[in-house]
Amino acid sequence: MKKINNDFFDEVEKEYLSNDIYKVARRALNKNKISSLVRVSEQNEYTRNRFSIDLKTLPVTNQKASGRCWIFAGCNVLREKVAKKFNLDNFELSQNYIAFYDKLEKCNYLMESVISLLDKDKDDRTLNYLLSNGIEDGGQWDLFVNIVNKYGVVPVDAFPETFQSSNTREIDGILNQYVRKFAFEARKKNDIEEVRIIEEGYMKNIYKILSSCFGIPPKKFDFEYVDKNKEYHIEKDIDPQTFLREYVGVDLNDYISIINSPTSDKPFYQPYTVKYLGNVIEGKPVKYLNEEMLRFKSLVISQLSDGEPVWFGSDCSKDSDREEGLWDDVSFDVNTLFQIDYSLSKEGMLDTRNSAMNHAMVITGVNIDENGNPTKWKIQNSWGPDHAYKGYYVATDSWFDKYVYQAVINKKYLSEFEEKDLEKPVVELEPWDPMGTLA
Repeated sequence: MKKINNDFFDEVEKEYLSNDIYKVARRALNKNKISSLVRVSEQNEYTRNRFSIDLKTLPVTNQKASGRCWIFAGCNVLREKVAKKFNLDNFELSQNYIAFYDKLEKCNYLMESVISLLDKDKDDRTLNYLLSNGIEDGGQWDLFVNIVNKYGVVPVDAFPETFQSSNTREIDGILNQYVRKFAFEARKKNDIEEVRIIEEGYMKNIYKILSSCFGIPPKKFDFEYVDKNKEYHIEKDIDPQTFLREYVGVDLNDYISIINSPTSDKPFYQPYTVKYLGNVIEGKPVKYLNEEMLRFKSLVISQLSDGEPVWFGSDCSKDSDREEGLWDDVSFDVNTLFQIDYSLSKEGMLDTRNSAMNHAMVITGVNIDENGNPTKWKIQNSWGPDHAYKGYYVATDSWFDKYVYQAVINKKYLSEFEEKDLEKPVVELEPWDPMGTLA
């Protein structure tokens, strides 16, 4: 390994002190955030909240201090169906209901994964990865589908938020330590039947813990609402599966996740899955179709053009202004401030783990220029109405190219060739692959 040479840095310091740009930067950075100093105000002209395709969607929701964005985004897509069908000004599905069963199923899934790896050494990479990540708030579209298909959905007032569902750090910590305790105990046993008995006891206690924190999920409920015409309605004794089937009326199996991963190990037009990424044991495994970005955006625009919003996943931590409601790589000029080339390709960001999906939201609009190209996208977030444009954000098309990784599209928009691509043998990715990260 090469050691630092002090003489080398003496020369670097002389070069640094001779350049007035560095002097200005040093003085400015002493009292200001980097993001404030690199902001390009001239870019504001191209990031206005105006769109040629602009879906009129319901007010934003608020996930608060939890990592349930993927659940909120999924519910936000489905609730539009209910609101239109029943002529409602506002409506929410219970995110807490989905989260309850997601955590219950994830605990079972992780314990089953541990059991499947009992013959592995404690330093096995897969085992370590699974136990290190543990039970997370985050998820992906196919995990949402698995829960909804198994348990149905309910309106938010049939199973409202609790303090714990909106503030999940403590309960996540408790569940993770408890499941890791199971893993430690299970690996001490030689008899699989004894392990199964222990597992059953753990699952009983996990159900009780979740019921204390989130409430007891309803088996039946009344759907009570007042429509836009101020007329009162109540429909009694509905179960969650009936509400999904008859009131939401969407078959989630009609949708497919497309991804954009321009890395050498993932050829386009190929379906992928990720090992050990799931929640419901008997649910469908995660499945993606890798698309080039031009086609990826074309599919998204097709669905928006038909009036249907799009669930998507991105890296929301890059080139952003939360208060102003902006995601735009051009608006943040780090290169000039530090006199470097800071840019890294999407392939490079994925391969070096500099970026991956970490947040799910809903695309509700897009601006198309005179040449038919998208210039910016309207984003419905789940951080409440006090940020951005009443909770709606703007993402530029160049930011979309760099940091959007996944979107959910109705299969009817796929070409004949893409339908055939889906039938190809599915390539399994390792659990730590960037496409396996949770939103």
